[in-house]
Amino acid sequence: MNNLQYFELKSARSILLLLARVLLVALFLISGIPKLMGFEGTVGYMQSLHTPLPVVAAAIAVAMEVGGSLLIVLGFFTRPVALIFALYTLGTAIIGHAYWNMTGDAVHPNMINFYKNISIIGGFILLAFTGPGTISLDKK
Repeated sequence: MNNLQYFELKSARSILLLLARVLLVALFLISGIPKLMGFEGTVGYMQSLHTPLPVVAAAIAVAMEVGGSLLIVLGFFTRPVALIFALYTLGTAIIGHAYWNMTGDAVHPNMINFYKNISIIGGFILLAFTGPGTISLDKK
C-alpha cells in the first residue's frame, strides 16, 4: 500500500467514524430536545412508568439524550460517554419497553423497541472500543 492509499483509507475511516457517531445518537438527540423543552411532561411520563424519583430520571434522560449526544457528535470523552450511554440504553430498554409485562397489542412494538435498544447498545460498545476517530475533540 502506498502513502496515498494509506492517507485515503485513513481519511475515509475518520469520516465514516464521524458519520457513525452522528447516526448512532441521532435518535437520542431528536427524542431528547422535546424532553428538554417539555420537561414537566417528561416528568409526568416518568411517573407513568413508575420510575423512582421521576424528576431525577427526567433530568438524567435530558442530560444523556441531549448532552451525551452532543459529546458523542463532538467526539469529546467519547469512550466513557459511549459506555455510559450503553448502560443508559439498557435501562431505558428495561424500564420503557418491558414487553414481558405487557399483553395484547402493546407486546410486539415494545419487544421490537427493546431489541432495537439492545442493538444500539452494541453500537455504543463498539464506539467505546474503536474510539471517535481523528475528527474529534478527543484527538485535538
